[in-house]
Amino acid sequence: MSGGPNHRPPSASTRRVIVLGSTGSIGVNTLAVIDHLNRTAGMRFDVVGLAAGSNANRLNEQAMAFGVGHVALQRGVWKGDPCGVTCLTGEDAALRLVENIEADLIVAAIVGTAGLRPTLRAIELGRDVALANKETLVAAGDLVIPAARRSGTQLLPVDSEHAAIWQCLQSHQSQHANATVVPGIDTAAVRRVVLTASGGAFRDTDPKTAYHATIEQALNHPTWNMGPKVTIDTATMVNKALELLEAHHLFGLPPEKLTALIHPQSIVHGLVEFADHSVLAQLAPPDMRTPIQAALAWPNQPAGCSRMLDWTKLRRLDFSPPEAAKYPAVPLAYRVMKSQGTAGATFNAANEAAVAAFLNRRVPFGRIVELVAGALDALPVHPADSLDAVLDADADARRFVEEKLAAAATSA
Repeated sequence: MSGGPNHRPPSASTRRVIVLGSTGSIGVNTLAVIDHLNRTAGMRFDVVGLAAGSNANRLNEQAMAFGVGHVALQRGVWKGDPCGVTCLTGEDAALRLVENIEADLIVAAIVGTAGLRPTLRAIELGRDVALANKETLVAAGDLVIPAARRSGTQLLPVDSEHAAIWQCLQSHQSQHANATVVPGIDTAAVRRVVLTASGGAFRDTDPKTAYHATIEQALNHPTWNMGPKVTIDTATMVNKALELLEAHHLFGLPPEKLTALIHPQSIVHGLVEFADHSVLAQLAPPDMRTPIQAALAWPNQPAGCSRMLDWTKLRRLDFSPPEAAKYPAVPLAYRVMKSQGTAGATFNAANEAAVAAFLNRRVPFGRIVELVAGALDALPVHPADSLDAVLDADADARRFVEEKLAAAATSA
């Protein structure tokens, strides 16, 4: 079985890759980066598996384009070309794909808790993971990080902010041994890590007006092109809360060393302040191909396929703290960090359920974070010492949100 830092092949070797969530935004960009690296960088990535939720047509197109022999489809009917393609179907299809197909690198890009089981299994098998599924660490960081240490798995950040912090930390080495599961860094001299946020669709909107915003308004992100769930999360700033929680686990940093700033230009993706008061920042246009390539090509840094920063057009870089009254989700992240245990699973699951309700026009936009906060108030925190404990907390949070929705519908 492959995986772990001692098993990373030389840069000229072929790396076998499984892309989980291949038909979503991250998955599509990942395959574009792989195509670019295979053609131009003297590197070779062999896509041996693809997993999707329900988009069977696009999954078939991807399998044909990359010569993939094994795919997984969680929902729907596989109507692809049967010649040479084996399709696993069902709720656990992605998990079985990870277990059955040998790979060196798993790109974990399934949105939400659905990506938890296959990602954790990949880590248990010692396979390196390019992690775009932040919910895996938010809900089960207490399981994932120890499992990665045991198996030797390297977690390679794909979220633009975490990839930015990773790059900043790589360029500031000290005599201390690496104490994280993220390769090439140490955090001993870190004073503070700053994650930036666009502020989402309602950055310049009064909170009372945003409370009753439409789905179409919430999906109108000012800088990024993402799927609906993530785009809604950026509008509530739950996405930044999730990223703060992810950074807490990924880099092993306490709450007081983590913060977020609104940065409308989305050019600076992360900053690291060090003990000597120096600051390193990573700048790039808002293009997910940049962090994806950083993860796939590490430790190499070949020519990229993403957009370049045009310094002649860069006039200003603005930063401001997120107002708690406008973005109440951000303080909840610190509450979850301090609570630990299953609080992360509760936070994440309640948000997923609330966002789904909003997208189904069952609740107003402003009710999303209220439901998440209500779940944290109402549900007990238990040790996140097993996958069952995490999944139980997940189910309880979803049940809480559904009961609140049903009660509201009854009283309406």
